[in-house]
This record gives sequence, C-alpha cells and structure tokens, in this order.
Amino acid sequence: MQLTKAEEQVMQILWEMGEGLVKDVRDRFDEPKPARNTISTVIRILEKKGFVGHKDYGKVFVYYPLVMKNEYSGRQLFGLLNDYFNNSFPAMASYFAREKDLSIKDLEQLLEDTKTELEKRKKIG
Repeated sequence: MQLTKAEEQVMQILWEMGEGLVKDVRDRFDEPKPARNTISTVIRILEKKGFVGHKDYGKVFVYYPLVMKNEYSGRQLFGLLNDYFNNSFPAMASYFAREKDLSIKDLEQLLEDTKTELEKRKKIG
C-alpha cells in the first residue's frame, strides 16, 4: 500500500522515534510546523491503514509503527522495479547509474557489496 507524502513524513518520524505522542511527532517537523490536528488526522489514517498502533494511558495516546521501515521500503522498491523497470534489476541499476552519474568505483563497490550479501545468505540458508 502506498503512503501519501504527509503519511510518509509522519512514518519517517515514528520510525526514528520508535514511539511518541502527536506533540512529539509535530515537534520533529521543521518550521512552519503543521497544525496539531493535521498530524493527529494523518496518524489516525495511518492507523486505519494498519501502519500505526497506539497504547492509551487514559486520554493520552502513544503511537508506534506496526510496519517497519525496511519492510515498507522493500515493498516500495520492488513495486518500483516491477512497475517501471519490467522487473529487471539490471535495467533499474543502469537507470540510477546514469541518472546519478556513478563512477566505475561506485559500481564496483555495489557489485562487491552484493556479492558479500549473497554469500551471507548462502551461509545462513
């Protein structure tokens, strides 16, 4: 499920904090800060979408992520790969290499990091 830009901003803050009150989330925004009611509404939408949960202590609600950042980012990345690059990782990597003007050294480092991760998986699996 896709998040709106506002929802993603709130999630980034909750992922960083681990948990917090609406006030805590609002305090993390740059000036001009969004209204408290805006943050509260976004958090309630995130709860309905299953991204955020809360603990209540009387009238005080402490919010926390139900979906972890690496899970969401993985879904987004694979969606991007499927929707825009015909499920071709080489096509996606080539696109970013061109757009970010990566050096040969950067590409070699990417390849080395990938090899290391694959070797770790073989040992675990």
